[in-house]
Amino acid sequence: MSKRWVKVVIGVVLGVVLAAILLWSFAQAGAWVYIHWIKDDAPKVLGNDDALCGAPAATTPTGATTPTPATGAIANGNTWTVAAGSQVGYRVVEVLLGQDTEGVGRTSTITGSLTLEGAMVSQATFVVDMNSLVSDDARRDSKFSGQIMEAATFPTSTFTLTQPIDLGSVPAECQEITASATGTMELHGVTNPVTFDVTAKRSGGVIAISGSFDIAFADYGIANPSNAAVTTQDHGLIEFALAFAQG
Repeated sequence: MSKRWVKVVIGVVLGVVLAAILLWSFAQAGAWVYIHWIKDDAPKVLGNDDALCGAPAATTPTGATTPTPATGAIANGNTWTVAAGSQVGYRVVEVLLGQDTEGVGRTSTITGSLTLEGAMVSQATFVVDMNSLVSDDARRDSKFSGQIMEAATFPTSTFTLTQPIDLGSVPAECQEITASATGTMELHGVTNPVTFDVTAKRSGGVIAISGSFDIAFADYGIANPSNAAVTTQDHGLIEFALAFAQG
């Protein structure tokens, strides 16, 4: 091959490499602009005030009770049911072309109850409709309920308390109490033990309980949802803010 052709080949190769670098740089710049200037910030982690005040998009869950604030002492030994304003969701870190962002999905389609005996939560079970979680991206939602969670096969997830939660005392008005909860989490057809901190707060005749815990996708047989454009960590956060009304 003549020197002239060698130079041509080298020039073409360098041109292709340079073009690829420029395209990648433009793509990264575009991702940076989208994440930092266009995309809304991810909502904050759920807390008790979200359950007590209710999120703007929240609706009364099927079978839930609409809480009616009341004054005076809270009766013990009764069943408390999930009420309007309750939310459960997920939070995962996504890397879009080198830029970190968060994917957050939530639902208010929750059923369940707990039993309060004195300052002890003796029983609790909560069920979430996995087809109802919604984020700020319809494509993510479709992938979440389809490829990731296979909600057609596993339509619900369930938390069941296996050890009583000792609150120490029934929360006074607007007082927050932190305790530890131990139970089982059934997700994607797999059940694992979980332990995490919860915070309880009382407002009128309503008690809110919030918390979060991290799960590894592999522990629940969930395939890593990463693709060519978006890389997702191999774990995510489950967060909740639940309001309870007696009855």
